[in-house]
Amino acid sequence: MNLKGAVELRLSYFNPMKEYPLIIGGKETTTAEHLNVLDPFDNTIVGKTYLAGKEELEKAIQVAESVQRQLQELPTHVKSNALLQISDELHTRRMELGALLAAESGKPLKYALGEIDRAVQTFKIASEEAKRLPGEILQLDTTPAGENREGIVKYFPVGLVSGIAPFNFPMNLVAHKIAPAIAAGCPIILKPASSTPLSALELAQIVDRTNLPKGTVTVLPMDRETGNQLVTDERFKLLTFTGSPEVGWKMKEQAGKKRVVLELGGNAGVIITKGTDLDKALPRLLVGAFAYSGQVCIHAQRFYVHSSLFKQFCEKMKTGAEQLKWGSPLEMETDISAMIDSANTHRMIKWLKEATDAGAKVISGGFERDGIFAPTIITNVKKEMRVCSEEVFGPIITIEPFDDFEQAIEMLNDSRFGLQAGVYTDSITEMNLAFENIECGGVIINDVPTFRVDQMPYGGIKDSGFGREGLKYAILDMMEPRILVKPK
Repeated sequence: MNLKGAVELRLSYFNPMKEYPLIIGGKETTTAEHLNVLDPFDNTIVGKTYLAGKEELEKAIQVAESVQRQLQELPTHVKSNALLQISDELHTRRMELGALLAAESGKPLKYALGEIDRAVQTFKIASEEAKRLPGEILQLDTTPAGENREGIVKYFPVGLVSGIAPFNFPMNLVAHKIAPAIAAGCPIILKPASSTPLSALELAQIVDRTNLPKGTVTVLPMDRETGNQLVTDERFKLLTFTGSPEVGWKMKEQAGKKRVVLELGGNAGVIITKGTDLDKALPRLLVGAFAYSGQVCIHAQRFYVHSSLFKQFCEKMKTGAEQLKWGSPLEMETDISAMIDSANTHRMIKWLKEATDAGAKVISGGFERDGIFAPTIITNVKKEMRVCSEEVFGPIITIEPFDDFEQAIEMLNDSRFGLQAGVYTDSITEMNLAFENIECGGVIINDVPTFRVDQMPYGGIKDSGFGREGLKYAILDMMEPRILVKPK
């Protein structure tokens, strides 16, 4: 698809003058605070919506509380069918929603469509998980005091949930908060990123067309001051947040007695052992390194390569990176487009300069052209450089050699983050060493750490977060056990 085709796609699927109202309790709502959503690639208007204030948030809370009991008592088949209906509509409108997502986020269309496909699966999996909520019969007569008694353990919805989602997966990370809440029987009020709210508002419209009680799901773009009530208000019983560590840990301090689930990103490492088939691995390595310009929590940022393959690996990654196609996110062939905003592009330039001034060597890239930051490969980095020690959240990767596998694990673990890691190996011993010793939430063998399917327990340790997403695991967080002790 050429640029003309991209423009035609935009006009076919969404009107840049379209207004996306808020839905509170099944009723469309507008406010005095307009929000224009811009395409990061060309700064044209994608659509218009509104910022909710304290009045709209209070109304949403009251409506959500009013349906809480009804939602808790909803038959399983109603929740399951509603989740499946959402999944089906997302699938039916795949191209339309993918184009909207690509335009508001700057995510290349092929990755945006992949995100819609994942959201389809997220709601489909939640539909199934709603049918198997936990519960058990507990034998109490294992001690004399428990003779002639038994326990029934049932899980109840925790109550009103608040969700805060980031810009980089504006549909599927929203789905990972909304879908388990519906399955668990919890109403949820969600704040999408102000730069990418339109996909979430479309999802809210889809939810509103189901038979779920009005007010089960409310999506409200808000400024930070209003949104902070999602953290501090005691009427919310669980906060689920995806974003930066600095913001997330502060929220946990302010959250009071509510449960908190934090997914806070990382600087994921990849180990390439001497048995790796580089030609076979290269397509996935390039995706892990540069998909969506590295604006992915499990972006493959730090590569540790066996010294026997180091020179060859650098050459192949350089060739592959320089063949990636730049352009509009609405062109299907595009691999690399603009980052979410110019501030992040400037941050890439600043962090790279800091690194090169301190001795890092640029193998490829390292420049910005037409608002797009080039896929960048560097080596000779020191662990204190921000391109190595922090979450770069951009199209910069580092490559360093190692000689001993356990040394590579130590290098990978030398980080304040621990979300996911990738290990390329043909050795069962190395696989087991990696799984037992890498300090993170997930180890991916013979693939990049960017791999995720939506039923996985997903989350990290250290500064990468607290708790797990993934449908079954998120549902468990949104429920609490209660035991009934009765005579046999």
